[in-house]
Amino acid sequence: MQDKVIAVPGNGKETRPGPSAELLRTVLREEHGVQADTHIGYGLALVAVWAGLVIWCDGEWYRWRAGWDDRRKRVLYARDPAVEPSRAARRIALRYAELRGSYERSAPTVGARS
Repeated sequence: MQDKVIAVPGNGKETRPGPSAELLRTVLREEHGVQADTHIGYGLALVAVWAGLVIWCDGEWYRWRAGWDDRRKRVLYARDPAVEPSRAARRIALRYAELRGSYERSAPTVGARS
């Protein structure tokens, strides 16, 4: 049930979001060394990579938050076709590196053990 075939509105194609998400997760790991988790259900699959970087997959497209447009005060989204997981993975890996580089680690807690 979690990898149910669904019809995509607009074009009538049947898609399988679960296998598309799993393929993206595999490509991210094998080609870019990026670890991710997949969550599949209700006709949609998610690939969780990092805080603020979750990819939605409907079996036809991969979509993710790509940044912020400060001038327009709105989120920017990126997308790639699900038939091109390597291309999507490369772009997602670049976004992951960008987010990870801007991540500020908290100071160690006093008395914490390593």
